[in-house]
Order: sequence, then C-alpha cells, then structure tokens
Amino acid sequence: MKKLTRNQKRQIAAVAAKKDADIDLSEMPEVLDWSGAEIGKFYRPPKKPVTMRLDTDIISWLKGYGRGYQTKANILLRHAMMNSFGRGRQQLNQRTRRAAIVAAREAREDLAARREAFRASRKLKNRSITLGRRVTTR
Repeated sequence: MKKLTRNQKRQIAAVAAKKDADIDLSEMPEVLDWSGAEIGKFYRPPKKPVTMRLDTDIISWLKGYGRGYQTKANILLRHAMMNSFGRGRQQLNQRTRRAAIVAAREAREDLAARREAFRASRKLKNRSITLGRRVTTR
C-alpha cells in the first residue's frame, strides 16, 4: 500500500476530528436491500510463518502446479481440517469456514484456468512439426 501524502493525512485528520452530527449524509444514498450481501466474503484469517519438514516428493508435487505452492498446501490442510469436524474435532467460527470455502473456490478456479492454458499450449505444440531448422504448422 502506498504511503499517504501530507495532504491526505491532513484530510483524514479533518474528517476524524468532526463529530458524527456534523457530517452531512444527505447526498449519500441509503442502502435498503441487503439480500445480496455476503458475510465474511473478504475476510482472510491471519497468517503465521512456520517451519515444516515435508517429504521431497510432496514439495515437488506442490511446486509442480506452479507458483503459490504454500497457498495450495494451506488449502489442502484447511480442507483436511474442515472434513474432520464430524469426528468431534475443533470447531471453527463461521467467518473462517466461509473464508475457507471462498479460498477453496478461488483455488479450484485458478487450477482450472491453468489446466486450460496448459491444454491450449499442448494443442499448439502438437500442431507444429520441426523439419531441420524450419518450423511448419500442420
């Protein structure tokens, strides 16, 4: 996030100094329909750096999907944690559950997009044939 300029800091201080009764809300439209609102949509649980020793084949498998292997490991662990609820394990609060569902959905969409890009690149690769130094397309 960019640092605030002096002018921006001055404006924030001026707004913070006002009392609630002094703020004019007449131009602001009132929100009447909250039916489409989602609780916890932008909530992300805080992260804590840890050191783990994992098998090399697991690290290779996670890194094989490209960037973000730590995020994928976090999603896999969260999925395992979420599925352990029926066995009387630790309960998560509702916000964290929703955040986990949103994160899992985003990861699935990201993985699907990467697969589609990989398939498209494979199709292009299969359509070209190398003849000596010259590349021709079928």
